[in-house]
Amino acid sequence: MSFKYKIIFAAFIAVSPATYAQNQLSGAGSSAAEILYTSMAAAYSKYAQVNVTYQPSSSTDGLQQVKARKVDFGATDVALSADERKSGKLLCFPTAVSGIVPIINVPGLTSGQLKLTGELLADIFSRKITKWNDPKVQALNPGLTLPALPITVVTRLDGSGTTFNFTDYLSKSSPDWKAAYGSNYSITWAAGTTPVKGSASVVAALRQTAGAIGYVDYQYVSKNKLNFALLKNRDGKFVAPSGAGFSSAMNNSGWATKAAYEEMLTDKPGAASWPITASTFAIVPLVSSTPDNAVAAIKFFTWGFVHGDAAVGGTAFVRLPDNVQGRIFGELTTITDTAGAPLKWSLADMLKMR
Repeated sequence: MSFKYKIIFAAFIAVSPATYAQNQLSGAGSSAAEILYTSMAAAYSKYAQVNVTYQPSSSTDGLQQVKARKVDFGATDVALSADERKSGKLLCFPTAVSGIVPIINVPGLTSGQLKLTGELLADIFSRKITKWNDPKVQALNPGLTLPALPITVVTRLDGSGTTFNFTDYLSKSSPDWKAAYGSNYSITWAAGTTPVKGSASVVAALRQTAGAIGYVDYQYVSKNKLNFALLKNRDGKFVAPSGAGFSSAMNNSGWATKAAYEEMLTDKPGAASWPITASTFAIVPLVSSTPDNAVAAIKFFTWGFVHGDAAVGGTAFVRLPDNVQGRIFGELTTITDTAGAPLKWSLADMLKMR
């Protein structure tokens, strides 16, 4: 038995056999997580007769829907605070890790040619730098011929975990950005930006506009073959987004040492670390009035942790460390029905689905 499975058994050894069954499961939230959960759902359907549907409606909407108990699970790209979890009687846990990527449409440039720093990125998105051949950008890219083309800054209009992670990184990179804009799911962008709703609209606007820059989750870059900029990380290395870069950031954080997954993964040390690494999180009720649905959600995510590593790796996400998964499994055992009784189901069934 692998170390990961030993952790799972230790967490669930006292759990009784299943007494609930459910063949419909609904989720909503992060658009970045759509490909992750749809891929997991397709793989899971081969082993269990459960239809998992997912609405990519934004991180903030996912939280609101699960709080209103309109869906069985929500998805967000930012961990909920202790107050949010307590007030909503919610459990929030990560499911996989990826990254946020600055994407560009600059004539003559392809992926990985343009170099940017966090400070320059903040100046571009705050409209302090408005042309691609600005001396500051050119100085960082002496080997490139940059056009005298206006920069069109494409931003998110809706509340988004992608925006939260992106602006968290800019706040860490630029004191001016932190003072003027800060970090949040949605912010008041600088005058002159082009706000659109949803990551798919960011991609569409970028493709239609020469000189545009935007930000999306890595899966959109991979899926749509978008041009991206290299970023200078905390160790002074210019890096491209990659699974190895996301893993490096996670392994140089409290996630790896203390399973402290509330910690943001932006601007972490490590020569290979991608500076805007982020996770996607699932949100489920801690006290469930529909135990059938709660058990179905627990089984889906547990199956994903135990058997879904291949599906995660095929979606531009990377799997969680064993100690983080172990913490999550332990927390899932604390979900109860409205009478305070722990939910009953069989982990052994999940382990057999291999």
